[in-house]
Amino acid sequence: MNSYITDSIKQSFLQSLKTLISYPSVLKEGENGTPFGQAIQDVLEKTLEICRELGFKTYIDPKGYYGYAEVGEGELLAILCHLDVVPTGDLSDWQSPPFEATIREGKLYGRGAQDDKGPSLAALYAVKSLLDQGIQFKKRVRFIFGTDEETLWRCMARYNTLEEQASMGFAPDSSFPLTYAEKGLLQVKIHGPGSDLLKLDVGGAFNVVPDKASYQGPLYEAVCRGLKEADYDHQTTDQTVTVLGVPKHAKDASQGVNAVIRLASVLAPLQPHPALHFLADKAGQDGRGLGIFGEVADEPSGSLSFNVAGLTINPDRSEIRIDIRIPVLADKEKLVAQLTQCAKDYQLDYQEFDYLAPLYVARDSQLVTTLMQVYQEKTGDETPPLSSGGATFARTMPNCVAFGALFPGAQQTEHQANEAAVLDDLYRAMDIYAEAVYRLAT
Repeated sequence: MNSYITDSIKQSFLQSLKTLISYPSVLKEGENGTPFGQAIQDVLEKTLEICRELGFKTYIDPKGYYGYAEVGEGELLAILCHLDVVPTGDLSDWQSPPFEATIREGKLYGRGAQDDKGPSLAALYAVKSLLDQGIQFKKRVRFIFGTDEETLWRCMARYNTLEEQASMGFAPDSSFPLTYAEKGLLQVKIHGPGSDLLKLDVGGAFNVVPDKASYQGPLYEAVCRGLKEADYDHQTTDQTVTVLGVPKHAKDASQGVNAVIRLASVLAPLQPHPALHFLADKAGQDGRGLGIFGEVADEPSGSLSFNVAGLTINPDRSEIRIDIRIPVLADKEKLVAQLTQCAKDYQLDYQEFDYLAPLYVARDSQLVTTLMQVYQEKTGDETPPLSSGGATFARTMPNCVAFGALFPGAQQTEHQANEAAVLDDLYRAMDIYAEAVYRLAT
């Protein structure tokens, strides 16, 4: 089978990836009049500049929410990408600067290398490799670059309001072989009373299991004793104790160790507060919300995931932030009713923050069968298509799936310190994307 990927393509791709990683494209809402931050605006403009140099026609939303680049004629095939990244976390956990691409032992390190600048550019340069071969497209291949994927997807909401829908497409923002089902994504805030005795602001992004949660205050000694008795990893500095967990993407919450819940479970007996008792008694550490919902699972997509992402308690209010991945066949309204009642039992109030409906494309569809055939021919891997708790832009349009770029068995480092992509894997993905677009668009 043809490989369209030349050394020249690889070198150009690598240079462009280093450039895009240098932009710290983390959400800074409204900065300098941009919707999501100056660095996000800058990386969007730079990406479209690269696309023009590669021979694509480009368009940028006047408000800066999204841009796209396309080649070809006819109906629309979308490749759905994003240029924003999650925060770096503690910089001392990084072995090299997160916004300075560094190559070590065949891996390129930097925030966005795996999620999603590396895979996005692998798909872009795959199509460039077809252009270099003089291939004529019978569809328009449009790269849509979102800028708010890691938070509220406002970029794609605006795109879908203003722009043309694709007849099919894929998002290079997941794992091979292919994801045909993605769980519903529900993000909520649980509100409660404040406290004059507790001051906490712990956790981080909704979609990351928090790996650190610090306490400083009059209960310092008692908290240290409690953590020791519970055998919870922690460290102490200057009358501050920090609980140490294991970070994971929220879709894999049951595989992480949630530092916020561990801290709450030790604090609750020492300083009673409804939010602490809710976390300790009901949320639990199973990452599946069993204490609230019981067992929730289905055949296409597996078990529910429940991630307590953050906790704030101050004199004015308390707030728990939760990310829930709902199996594709589960009843969202029933789950909301259960969580609302459980919160109410603790004098807490439920508020829906964001909801994304699930993705489900039939396994025997033309899109899925074509992409699976390409992947299997290129790799010899007969792994069946996947379901996922992850949320990709594929669910923003009908007849779209998530397709790569992480290979089975590869280390998943998205949203973690020292995020990295294996360069040879990106080149393999590029080759698969080139063949896939060739078959879908010609």
